[in-house]
Amino acid sequence: MFRPRHGTALHSIARLSGQVARDADGRPVGDGDFAAQVEQCYLNVATALAGVGGSFDDVAKLTVYVVDWSPEKMPLLGEGVGRAAAKLGIDPVKPITLLGVAALGEPDLLVEVEATAVIEQP
Repeated sequence: MFRPRHGTALHSIARLSGQVARDADGRPVGDGDFAAQVEQCYLNVATALAGVGGSFDDVAKLTVYVVDWSPEKMPLLGEGVGRAAAKLGIDPVKPITLLGVAALGEPDLLVEVEATAVIEQP
């Protein structure tokens, strides 16, 4: 028996691979500066989300990989996130997993950010 539906929600899941401290031309950003690299990673997440029709508001989860993580790096992490949030005009607070790693794909990288977003389709 057919029953009419009064609404349907359509969503797409976007899984962004690790965003690193590179500008739009692929040049390194923030050599040796953890906060600057965090900021660039978050800016790159926002750019990648815009490219698939989403925004930072759609982020369901972030995974942050930090080389040689220690609690002393937390203020610099917060500084980088805060600077990116101010530039983007966003609330950066999202569910997050922070993982300490020995190294990333290139020796100058100090941090990498992956994102999963749920984007509502019109």
